[in-house]
Amino acid sequence: MATGPRYKVAFRRRRENRTDYYARRKLLAAREARAIVRRSNKNITIQFAEFDMEGDKVLAAASTRELKALGWEYSCSSIPAAYLVGYLAGKKAIKAGIEYAVLDIGMQTVQYGGVLFATVAGMTDAGLEVPHGEDVLPDEDRILGKHIDEGIEAAVNSLKEKMEAE
Repeated sequence: MATGPRYKVAFRRRRENRTDYYARRKLLAAREARAIVRRSNKNITIQFAEFDMEGDKVLAAASTRELKALGWEYSCSSIPAAYLVGYLAGKKAIKAGIEYAVLDIGMQTVQYGGVLFATVAGMTDAGLEVPHGEDVLPDEDRILGKHIDEGIEAAVNSLKEKMEAE
């Protein structure tokens, strides 16, 4: 390992590819609530957090695990599931008093029309204001799951109606 006065070891979370401190500083400088979207191979989690000196305060959260409890029978890492969890998170955020949030996707790879931006489509359809470009959102057919199976469209619409009723 290199040593000497010119060598600087990066922060541990940066070395682990977990935190981009430059992007985080910009997000925190906005002094707005952050919509933190994280995905794994099986689930998608959305949290709304505000900065505090003791640590970020989570104001509202939603996960695709909650969709299973509502009756979702399909994959929890697909674009329709991402849209639904975004919609659910948006509804919870509005109940918590959040009207505007800045998207925080961390160190994840950006792919326009993908899962991360399907969550943004769900949040905006729920009534939350999240700044984004229209070209990054997935097509309506992909949100409804027509590219996967014909039965998913009915499941998406019925689950969305359940969320509106709550």
